[in-house]
Order: sequence, then C-alpha cells, then structure tokens
Amino acid sequence: MAHALYDIPLRRIDGTAATLGEYRGKVLLLVNVASACGLTPQYEGLEKLHEQYGATGLVIAGFPANDFGAQEPGSNSEIAAFCTGRFGVQFPMFEKISVKGSSQHPLYRWLQAAFPRATEKPGSRFRAQLADYGITPGEPSEVLWNFEKFLIGRTGEVAARFAPDVAPDDPLLGEAIRRELARG
Repeated sequence: MAHALYDIPLRRIDGTAATLGEYRGKVLLLVNVASACGLTPQYEGLEKLHEQYGATGLVIAGFPANDFGAQEPGSNSEIAAFCTGRFGVQFPMFEKISVKGSSQHPLYRWLQAAFPRATEKPGSRFRAQLADYGITPGEPSEVLWNFEKFLIGRTGEVAARFAPDVAPDDPLLGEAIRRELARG
C-alpha cells in the first residue's frame, strides 16, 4: 500500500507534474490548507517545523482545498503569493484539490483509507465548535476541516493523523514527528 502513495499523480502549485515519490525515504507531513480560515496562522508554525526539521528529513507539503466554508477561493497563483508573502512559506505547495466528497483527490482517498481516524487533542471541542456554527461534521474517517495533518513515515506508511486543532507546535505532533525522524 505504501508504494501507491508515491505513485499518485499530483501537480505543484505552479502546475508542474509531480508525485510524492521524490520524497521517498523522508518523513512527510501532508496538510490540507486554506488562506481564509481561522486556522490559517498555522502556516507560520508549519514553516517553523520545516525550518527546524527539514535538514533531518521532514518535508511539509501543503494541499490547498476549498472544501470547508469556501475558505480557499483563490487561484493557485494567488494562493502561492499569499503563502510566500504573508507567511514566508518555503515548503512544497501543491495545486488546489478537493479533500472530500465526490471530487475527492485520489491522494486523500488513499490517506483516509490508510488511517481512518484523526487523533484529537485531549478535551478538544473542535467538532462541537463546528456544530455550534451550524456545520455538521462528516464521518470520523472524513477530513474534518482545514489543516488536518497526515504524518507519513520514511517507508511511506501513514504513521499518524491529527485533527485540525492540533497545531504545528502541539507536543502531540512534535513527538510523533521526532519519533518518525528517529526511525531513520
């Protein structure tokens, strides 16, 4: 199953063809991102993780998606300009995709099948907060909202999955990243 991950066709945010195969042997943190979300400041933390662990084998990969509250309405070029201009993003960004529903990208279909439930912060009220806004979360296997995180080990297996409110500086995520990096 791991090798399938590396073969899924993708496009970088500039439109060039790519796959995650170029990161084989690295630890990947795949994040569905959005520019107009209350969680958008997580870009700053993701960039810090990139700077802190990039040299030791961590690759952050951003996948813009407009699936939640139309919070990523821009074009790929507008998204790229926003990410670099506002947050100094240097990690790889890919073209805008859908992470849920009938138009779900094959990458996210694969990720959800490989790791069907996200780890939530102890005492998290994120699902309840969405409900308070009139948003009905889908099945637990579905991506809940922007900034959900999938951690992929060096062998291409999904090692962990984190709910959107697990911020980049959360100890839950940091511990999982360090564990996967140590597996060299």
